[in-house]
Amino acid sequence: MDNTIIARPGVGSTGRILQCQALRMAHIFNEQPLLIIIQNGEKHLAWAGGECVLRAGQAVALAGGQRFDATNRPGPNGQYEAFWFAWDSALLDATPDAGSAPIRDLLAIRPPDRTFEIACQQAQEAIRETDTVPAAVARHRMRELLVWIEHFGGHFAAATSPSLMRRVWGLLGSDPGRNWNTDAVARAMAMSEATLRRRLATEGAKLSELLADLRMTRALSLLQSTSLPINQIALEVGYESASRFAIRFRKRFGFAPTAIRGDRAVLRSSKEHAPDRARIEANLYAKPN
Repeated sequence: MDNTIIARPGVGSTGRILQCQALRMAHIFNEQPLLIIIQNGEKHLAWAGGECVLRAGQAVALAGGQRFDATNRPGPNGQYEAFWFAWDSALLDATPDAGSAPIRDLLAIRPPDRTFEIACQQAQEAIRETDTVPAAVARHRMRELLVWIEHFGGHFAAATSPSLMRRVWGLLGSDPGRNWNTDAVARAMAMSEATLRRRLATEGAKLSELLADLRMTRALSLLQSTSLPINQIALEVGYESASRFAIRFRKRFGFAPTAIRGDRAVLRSSKEHAPDRARIEANLYAKPN
């Protein structure tokens, strides 16, 4: 699969994460429920309630609305690789209450069943192949992943009324490159600017900080899951100057945007010459050593 983010309206989205250095990304806000399958390397996750390490061939279901510290470490081939899935909100809302425990932070799945891996591959194809996979079938395949997650011991809790912070985050995320100001956000939230500031303050948030964090989080995702040039990513998240974007990114994460991708020549060489590559791409999911 190409290094890009693919979305299908009414179904969900999927992407592939590539990273060439071991990097720690602190306090990442996970806006929506995600399923991540690690293919190469390992992922270390830490949050207020604990920590866990996941290795190649394992998976994790992350609850939405949570913050995590994430460290991705490359495997023996010099790369960290993973696939992720996100569901259209309508699919999650339509899922009936399950008998398993709700996922409050995360659910580690180790190791996944081979049949589960096939289900993931089929869901990926359903999102990507819009001409050959009917929308109803695509939705069914994404629901099947939710059933598998329940089989492994958890389900995503039913959506509740989002906090103002999450509503504002969603609004800003709809167009991160826009020149947002307090007046525009307050009008979208149907309240005065003073009320907006006061209510955000009660949740420990400021609009300027939310906007900066949203833009950097979105930029991180684009760096990991697409091949877009850094200057284009800067524009996508509201920075006309790539150098100013790089300064802000380093301030937020502690490393430069270029650190995510590392040496592109090495990455290409690994893809072209690794003897296992055809098998990995065919199966999508490497087994743990």
